[in-house]
Amino acid sequence: MDDATRTEIEAAAFRRLRRHLMEDRPDVQNIDLMNLAGFCRNCLSRWVQEAAAERGIAMSQAEARADFYGMPYDDWKAAHRTEASPEKQDAFDRAFAQNVGPRD
Repeated sequence: MDDATRTEIEAAAFRRLRRHLMEDRPDVQNIDLMNLAGFCRNCLSRWVQEAAAERGIAMSQAEARADFYGMPYDDWKAAHRTEASPEKQDAFDRAFAQNVGPRD
């Protein structure tokens, strides 16, 4: 398989993952994704931002999140985010530190 075809296939798989998380399963909370898999929708948006930066394209965190979520992040949270138990929040803090790094 040539590189261009591989890139197209990988991009299609990423778009399908995004659609699954945003349309098929918006009920799955970011905290649960992070606690179970070590990444969440915000990580995916950050990876988009990092890929843009590698190509010399400036993109703020807010822009990257709006691009990934298809709306401002605060709108997504208002529509889909639920309260997390203290236990889930503690697990998230550990998973975030292990997989992402110190929280700002």
